[in-house]
Amino acid sequence: MNIFNRLASLVLVLASSLAQAETGVTDKEILIGQFAAISGPAAQLGQRMQLGMQTYFTAVNAQGGVNGRTIKLLTRDDGYEPEKAAAAVKALIHEDKVFALAGSVGTPTGLAALPILSEEQVPLVGLFTGAQALREPFNRQVFHVRASYFDETERIVQHLTTLGIKKIAVFYQNDAYGKAGLEGMVRALTKRQLKPVATGTVERNSVDVAKSLGDILQAEPEVVVQISAYKSCATFIKQARVKGYGGQFFNVSFVGSKALADELGDAGQGVVISQVVPFPYAPNSPIVREYQQRMLDAGQKDFDFSSMEGYLTARVLVEGLRRAGKNLTRETLISGLESMREVNLGGFTVNYSAKDHQGSTFTDLTIIGRGGKFMH
Repeated sequence: MNIFNRLASLVLVLASSLAQAETGVTDKEILIGQFAAISGPAAQLGQRMQLGMQTYFTAVNAQGGVNGRTIKLLTRDDGYEPEKAAAAVKALIHEDKVFALAGSVGTPTGLAALPILSEEQVPLVGLFTGAQALREPFNRQVFHVRASYFDETERIVQHLTTLGIKKIAVFYQNDAYGKAGLEGMVRALTKRQLKPVATGTVERNSVDVAKSLGDILQAEPEVVVQISAYKSCATFIKQARVKGYGGQFFNVSFVGSKALADELGDAGQGVVISQVVPFPYAPNSPIVREYQQRMLDAGQKDFDFSSMEGYLTARVLVEGLRRAGKNLTRETLISGLESMREVNLGGFTVNYSAKDHQGSTFTDLTIIGRGGKFMH
């Protein structure tokens, strides 16, 4: 073989190698994208999710990364609006050239992204939502880290009915998220031959709760279960207290627990919130101790449920990347994640298979105490 043929062969080999290189992956780096609310009324959810993920990625990078590659997180702000989310996902995939996505926030935004993920065959790990519409039908690209809203609402209704409480109203956001939570409440109540005594809605990114407040208080419920974001829920609670309502309020995890407590101030005492991650304030398990230490290492003294969820999301993604091996592709990442059978991360268990990407069914109940501090 003469030198020209050898050079031609070498060019073909190099071209083939380049063609096979996965988008968002180099010898030194893996580019991960996030679309989430970084601005607007739900901003704390996206910001804290981002912080939790970045905290773990920073720790992993300091130890050499994953299989010799560091992880870079690139976040685009969708303001918790579906149209912006779809645009953000397209930009992350086509302009930023990310390898995979992680830590998205919200049901309507997740639903807007789903067709794009399916078409582009880009994996997404960890959606800050428990909506069933993002779990059924099964989507091979999507891996959930948290329990579903059906799991959370079942836990709430089980707790309330065990206490003999039956007059339960539901205040929900008028979109896919709120309706998913309402469906969970109706299912759990129907299972016990009950139904909501009243319902009321609020539009996404709005705090106009006057009509819902009137409709719900007229029914004199013992408990109001809220399925919305923190600003609208806090507004409803404050206005209800002003009108003399003495019943209890329950929320699902998406409300943003710390954000809700901050919004409520002194009015928050006694509000109950269901959770889908371990209690982040007490180092009672290895994963919480690890989370707290890494947050402190990053100069972050404020622990909360949302950054804990971001930390767990990053932890799961990195485990999937490790299992994918040195020859990292989107297919090997999916295979790596699907090989995680009953993996205990130190007090939080994740379970995937080729036919089930639910991840976790863990739920818990917490209550806001004096000074906005959470009790377990």
